[in-house]
Amino acid sequence: MTIPHRNLNYPTAIKFGAGRIKELADHCRAGGMARPLFVTDPGLAAMPMVLAIVDDLRRAGLGVAVFSEVRANPVEANVRAGVRAYQAGAHDGVVAFGGGSGLDVGKLVALMQGQTVSLFDLEDVDDWWTRADASKIAPIIAVPTTAGTGSEVGRAGVITHPTTHEKKIIFHPAIMPRTAILDPELTVGLPPRLTAATGMDAMAHLVEAYCAPFYHPLAAGVALEGLRLIKENLARAVRKGTDLDARGNMLMASTMGATAFQRGLGAIHALSHPLGGLYDAHHGTLNGIIMPYVVKANRRKIERDIDRAAAYLGIKGGFDGFLRWILALRKETGIPHTLAEIGIDTSRLDEVAAMAIKDPSAGGNPIAFTENQYRLLAKRCVMGEM
Repeated sequence: MTIPHRNLNYPTAIKFGAGRIKELADHCRAGGMARPLFVTDPGLAAMPMVLAIVDDLRRAGLGVAVFSEVRANPVEANVRAGVRAYQAGAHDGVVAFGGGSGLDVGKLVALMQGQTVSLFDLEDVDDWWTRADASKIAPIIAVPTTAGTGSEVGRAGVITHPTTHEKKIIFHPAIMPRTAILDPELTVGLPPRLTAATGMDAMAHLVEAYCAPFYHPLAAGVALEGLRLIKENLARAVRKGTDLDARGNMLMASTMGATAFQRGLGAIHALSHPLGGLYDAHHGTLNGIIMPYVVKANRRKIERDIDRAAAYLGIKGGFDGFLRWILALRKETGIPHTLAEIGIDTSRLDEVAAMAIKDPSAGGNPIAFTENQYRLLAKRCVMGEM
């Protein structure tokens, strides 16, 4: 093969380990923040854990304020409100804290607080990101409390469009957080159902990154090792939420998934994005349900790669064994088998398919599915037709 030209990016400083949230004030100061805006969701904002972290920052002399107007599937209004809070408090950086919603909104507040263009002018299309003034982007420290999105090492945020209900990826390379604190102690309170759903999100990132049809050996290797961590730790974390080893390994697998998916995503996300936008369903749960249907649909293009992955993971039976493992892991962790089980029917499949084929993730699928193929694939996910 001819080796292509590629740009590879892995620059976030990762601080991994139990108790490392205590270093947050030091990292704020090192990043030039004296008055950080602490962005999180309303559920976390009310928890003693967050109140204690904010108190620690204040005792360290930082002028911190909390912003928590963040929906589970964030919308533009959340970012606008965050920008107003940032400007009103004369803040100089963002601590993005929480699951994917809190992390994404925090990053986009840091992006938009100094811009004159609109949020959707910076959608991940061509070179639209160059419309932003990079010098106006505030520094970001990211602290995940779920092991799923990996947004703490990502260069984008996902926002649901208010009129079309499409999930839009807003991208700028400078919103990749300078520092990410991965503290498994912050994840022990996550309920089993959400532990499973967020873990499936991380797994979908790893599977799609590994199968993407682009040259990126670094990402492929990261994805493969991330899948090993999922295999050995997700069910453990669901069964016993206080297992810090399992929680820590899942945090690392989540970060690895987002690190790897710069290679590409695929039809799992091309379907879960419109379904999440139209039905306000949990992104990780959607990915977990959809995953085996997409893996099977991609078989003719990915079978050799999946055979190699199965061998590395100690799964017998090659592709078929790998598919059985996905189905068994879903069952063990309580992920539904069909979209019907979470209230999604076949009435809007034409909309889903039309949105899926336009989704940026579709371009990374090993097979370029047509709109009709996406419709049939979505129907299988609703009906449970493997």
